[in-house]
Amino acid sequence: MGRDAPIMIDQEGGRVVRMKPPTFPAHPAPALFGELYRLDPKKAAEAARLNGWLLGRLVSACGVNINCIPMLDVPQPDADPTVIGDRAYGKHPDVIVALARAAAEGSEAGGALTVIKHMPGHGRALCDSHHALPRVDARCEDLTTVDFAPFKALRDAKMGMTAHVVYEAYDAERAGTLSPVIVGDVIRGEIGFDGLLFTDDLKMNALGGPMDQRVAQSLKAGCDIALCCNFDMTEKTSAMKGARALDGKSAERAAAALAGPAAVEGGDTDAAYGRLKALLKPVAPAV
Repeated sequence: MGRDAPIMIDQEGGRVVRMKPPTFPAHPAPALFGELYRLDPKKAAEAARLNGWLLGRLVSACGVNINCIPMLDVPQPDADPTVIGDRAYGKHPDVIVALARAAAEGSEAGGALTVIKHMPGHGRALCDSHHALPRVDARCEDLTTVDFAPFKALRDAKMGMTAHVVYEAYDAERAGTLSPVIVGDVIRGEIGFDGLLFTDDLKMNALGGPMDQRVAQSLKAGCDIALCCNFDMTEKTSAMKGARALDGKSAERAAAALAGPAAVEGGDTDAAYGRLKALLKPVAPAV
């Protein structure tokens, strides 16, 4: 991709942001939109789209092409709340789909492309993949009807990101990012996603082995692009040994995905922040 390589960011709102106050405005955690949805689905969708538009305007004004939202993970009661928790739009697939779709539309209208994550679902993780490898022992039926459902509903998204999670019912040996079964049979097959597929950050401690092996294994599994975030120079050098040229179907997906938003909407951001605050007042009076 050379000079045309995109600049990506995680600017979800709530506790996962890279552009922080007081330099940049705070944005609500995704869960707040789910709380509003219980009271008024129409206003919740309007708020999610408006928040997405504001995030898109914010990051694109700084030269960022892609914001890695929306997150489609369905949190489960016994999962570690610090992993997903209030980063999720709701606890039910239909709520998550409605709000995530609105947020993605808003972001692209604001000038930032989006990435659905973490495929095929991170909501059952009992530990944080930044620190250890989560293992999920749920049945295929449960994963299909709950975890995979939001991704299947938004399978026409242009870009997606994998999860560093072992799904024992499908592949008990490899994390999803490194598994041809998860990437090929589940993400590309059962879910039907044919967009540009990024790995999650390969530096996370969920994955073991040298960086070149992590890169090579993820690409061999069927991921299109390996994300190597926060690498030092030694790790970057190692990662390059496992990389390959972006070509074939992966290059076609990249060209389609990175063509840019269909249309960028202008508008008064101050007024938009005021409207967002008013919409969220029933569930977040202090926002």
